[in-house]
Amino acid sequence: MAGAAVLGIGYASLIERNAFALREATLPVLEPGSPSLRVLHISDLHMMPGQKLKQNWLRELERLDPDLVVNTGDNLSHQRAVPAVVQSLGSLLARPGLFVFGSNDYFAPKPKNPFKYFEKEHKRTHGEPLPWKDLRAAFTERGWLDVTHTRRELEVAGVRIATAGVDDPHLKRDRYDTIAGRPNPMANLRLGITHSPEPRVLDRFADDGYDLVLAGHTHGGQLCLPFYGALVTNCQLDRSRVKGPSQWGAHMRLHVSAGVGTSPYAPARFCCRPEATLLTLVASPSRGPKQGVLPGVSRSAAVVR
Repeated sequence: MAGAAVLGIGYASLIERNAFALREATLPVLEPGSPSLRVLHISDLHMMPGQKLKQNWLRELERLDPDLVVNTGDNLSHQRAVPAVVQSLGSLLARPGLFVFGSNDYFAPKPKNPFKYFEKEHKRTHGEPLPWKDLRAAFTERGWLDVTHTRRELEVAGVRIATAGVDDPHLKRDRYDTIAGRPNPMANLRLGITHSPEPRVLDRFADDGYDLVLAGHTHGGQLCLPFYGALVTNCQLDRSRVKGPSQWGAHMRLHVSAGVGTSPYAPARFCCRPEATLLTLVASPSRGPKQGVLPGVSRSAAVVR
């Protein structure tokens, strides 16, 4: 048993943690008659300056030729990681892009008892401040749009997008009231962006009529068991939605990225490869009424488990 444990830890920390994968999914979330849209969703880079394998793999994502890049935060794990993030994203920064930040853009990670992850309301501890303002400046100078507590509209590849985002709900920095209200009904896509997929935030997006919300934070559970899946989600989201696409409410889709990196204090993945996702958004064959839940159905009852 001890030998098996050593082998498992070695595999999780040396092999699977660096076994980067591209996942692809097609989501019918656009208005009928809309052209398709290729969205590259990246999240949770947790970049350290010397992580060359990760940096080289990220550079290769440009070959996917996405129409839009969405970054859902936790890019940094080191004070000097901003240049590595910017250089790794490379030409992707020249494409239309949207972003919000997560806790590990604002604060460096710290060692913690891993069993704390099983307590959804455990006390948060923060490390030293990270240079998030430098990262934000690097992104925005190259044309990416910061949608933190901001509603924006843009047109990409013939698709008109109404988008809005919140600051990291994991740190309780979200202020949804700053973006509350129904997005432009003339848009082909109504897109919400958040780092942590907290149900209280997802419910607000759904109630306002958003078609799709993109999030990260969970790492897909990071350490998963065969035939069981993720042990924890590190937020209030249920385990069945810890990564990939799912339905939230009657009319909204959710996509959670399992992320590219890990904390330097928990450098292991098991049954949960690091990933980026290429989402092909296509027109929905039919669209019902634009509410977050069906008429006469409670919010909790409308959520498909």
